[in-house]
Amino acid sequence: MNLHELPWPKDELEALGNAQVRLRVTLSYFIEPNPSSRGWTGRYVYPSHGLRFAMRRPEDSVESFRRRINTRARIDGDRPPTLETEAGWLFGASQQQAAGSLHTDIWTGSAVDLASKGSIAIYPVAGWWKNRRAYDQSELGVEYSLVVSIEAPEVDIYTPVAQQISPAVVVET
Repeated sequence: MNLHELPWPKDELEALGNAQVRLRVTLSYFIEPNPSSRGWTGRYVYPSHGLRFAMRRPEDSVESFRRRINTRARIDGDRPPTLETEAGWLFGASQQQAAGSLHTDIWTGSAVDLASKGSIAIYPVAGWWKNRRAYDQSELGVEYSLVVSIEAPEVDIYTPVAQQISPAVVVET
């Protein structure tokens, strides 16, 4: 599981109060098709692995969010809160169960609720690597693309985010 602390425009979103905003999350990755199977005859037959995303909820701390998503971060016997879909998501649980390697969802809600969501987890789900351990390459890691965008009314959220992520420019001569 990768936990990303996003460069969040928290102050600007909190200043908007209960104004409605939209958040779009898109996750894209490549899979390896099963070399010995054709088609989608079973749930884990075609893709080598899968990835999903989960967004921190306003009531979560970063640590409770990590424990909710990652079973290895839990204390023995600790049970996470229910993983029911949080209100405001367009697809919700359906997005998490969809086949394929491109997942997107849109959350609509108050700016103040969005201000406290500044973390996103990318976590693996099973594929054919689960049943064919000799070919499992999960230890090598998986590359993915994550795009998060915010639509907010009449406020500049670009500048505070750009200041947080300003890349160091290296000029070689």
